[in-house]
Amino acid sequence: MTERVTVWFDSNCPLCRREIALIRRLDRRGAIRFLDACDPATACPLNRADILARFHAEEAGTLLSGAAAFAAMWRAIPALRPLGLIAGCPPVTPLFETAYLGFLRHRPRLQRMLQ
Repeated sequence: MTERVTVWFDSNCPLCRREIALIRRLDRRGAIRFLDACDPATACPLNRADILARFHAEEAGTLLSGAAAFAAMWRAIPALRPLGLIAGCPPVTPLFETAYLGFLRHRPRLQRMLQ
């Protein structure tokens, strides 16, 4: 089994809730531990504002952010593993990070649309 991945998510974000619900359905092996970063009882490896500003995951003891965190989460799910391997490939990762930064610019508008 792939090493367990920890994911911090924003339960106050309708976009995040939908995405995490989908990933939970795909994670039939329970390879991902989901932690609600909005819950005061949840321990966060960074300050809460930083955790909520970007997607974060921990894989093999390494804290990852942005596209690298998505790649780690995808690698933990057999159906998404090929995408995670591609996204985690050093020459490709900057392209995924650029796409993620573009998404972050549009995130507030997408969140408003889903509320």
